[in-house]
Amino acid sequence: MKVTEKDIAYVADLANLELTPEESPRMVADLNAILDYIGKLNQLDTSNVEPMAEVISSSAPGGRQGSNRFAYAQRADEVKPGLSREVALANAPDTDGTCFRVPKVIER
Repeated sequence: MKVTEKDIAYVADLANLELTPEESPRMVADLNAILDYIGKLNQLDTSNVEPMAEVISSSAPGGRQGSNRFAYAQRADEVKPGLSREVALANAPDTDGTCFRVPKVIER
């Protein structure tokens, strides 16, 4: 599947982006290059590869059991106390008593 300039114009319109005449052909080329690479990846035989939940798992091939190599990227989850609804809404300029009210900011 190839991306055309018409596709780029349609997606840019949905995203409310204005592309210059120089950007549009570049975007077509970049997205087609990405799709071509994904097509190459889809040709790989992955039938003997086990699914992984995370890439840096110590049980992954080449991973080291007990290694601290990626310790900086992992942390224990912890729940910290949060604000009550009343405190969170106390200084809001406009609420309905339950939620913040904000003005509509998306315009075309």
